[in-house]
Amino acid sequence: MAEFTPSLLSWYKKHGRHDLPWQQNPTCYRVWVSEIMLQQTQVTTVIPYYQRFMQAFPDINKLAAAEVDEVLHLWTGLGYYARARNLHKAANTICSEHKGEFPESQDELINLPGIGRSTAAAILSLSLNQPLSILDGNVKRVLCRYHAVRGWYGEKKVENQLWQLAESHTPLKNTAEYTQAIMDLGATLCRRSQPDCEVCPVRKGCQAYEHGLQAELPEKKPKKAKPVKQSCFALIENKAGEFLLARRPPAGIWGGLWGFPEFASKTELDNWLENRGIRTKNNNEYPQIRHTFSHFHLDITPLKYELKGNAIKAVEDKTDECWYKPDGDLKLGMAAPVKKLINELFSSEPGETE
Repeated sequence: MAEFTPSLLSWYKKHGRHDLPWQQNPTCYRVWVSEIMLQQTQVTTVIPYYQRFMQAFPDINKLAAAEVDEVLHLWTGLGYYARARNLHKAANTICSEHKGEFPESQDELINLPGIGRSTAAAILSLSLNQPLSILDGNVKRVLCRYHAVRGWYGEKKVENQLWQLAESHTPLKNTAEYTQAIMDLGATLCRRSQPDCEVCPVRKGCQAYEHGLQAELPEKKPKKAKPVKQSCFALIENKAGEFLLARRPPAGIWGGLWGFPEFASKTELDNWLENRGIRTKNNNEYPQIRHTFSHFHLDITPLKYELKGNAIKAVEDKTDECWYKPDGDLKLGMAAPVKKLINELFSSEPGETE
């Protein structure tokens, strides 16, 4: 066990990742944005989003001054949109309560939206070399295998055990290198499936390797069947070829994003059309779309409507509705299935696929 940290650091110098965008000029702000983007998202997916985001918001003041729709627009397709909303909220808090200076203590960071113990430690370790331990998914996997930790690591008892192990390995010096090293080990060698144990720098003391438990550890979360929910999207087109979009409530699924008016059933949708005085023609039903969340499946039925005349009440007076066309000036944050449908609407007929 004593060889774990020095072996890992030695490996990192030769084989670790040193050229990631957020490793260049690793300020607290730049590392923070990367850590939030990397939550539940792979590095290769994050890199182009990160580069566009930093170009638009090179510092925390620019991020705080932006409209949330600008932030969500740049986040579109990255998923888990609460992360983007929390980034924006935290930036505003830092500017209003910390005079734009990024907090440099773990306790202060944990009080900001979207930042937990591990993320706070990663930010301060990677940017300021503070001797703090992290416990993200990669680190949990490495420690579960190295120490043959049993049980699902989402359970509090197992998580507490992993925190103790993480702290026992974290060095007081070279913490930034160690933090990146253990994340790199989990991402590149100690993968979920088919780990590359033969070239692993810490296989000598790894209990999973010694006893052939790599496929069993870490233990998976007990599975439950995901429920299926139904939804209808109203794709309402006006004479100018624009589609009606509505802003979703700030909390809940796709909170704060723009999308098609959504209803639990076609009956509910028809009642809404009638109540709004919306007369339509040439209605078309698109193939059903399944979007899977962490806790349930959502089966979406897209229903396209062309307006008859100019019959729609007061859209221009509403701040939570707008007419949208992809080649227009509006830049809105949208959920992935909404973005996909919009692209389809302007490039194909119902039932066709790109």
